[in-house]
Amino acid sequence: MDSVVSLLLGMVVQTTSLLLEARQLIGLVAAALAAILAAQLGWHGTDRLISWRGRPDED
Repeated sequence: MDSVVSLLLGMVVQTTSLLLEARQLIGLVAAALAAILAAQLGWHGTDRLISWRGRPDED
C-alpha cells in the first residue's frame, strides 16, 4: 500500500512540475499569437482607413 501511495505522490509531483514549466511556454506562445493578431488587425485596419480616406466625397 505504501508503494502505491508513493507512486501516486510521485506522479502528482511530476505532473505539477511539468505544468509549471509548460505554463511559461504557453504564455510565450500566447504572447506571440497576440502579437501576430495585433499586427494583422493593424495592417488591415490601416489599409481600410487609407482606402476610405482615398474615396472621393459623394455629396
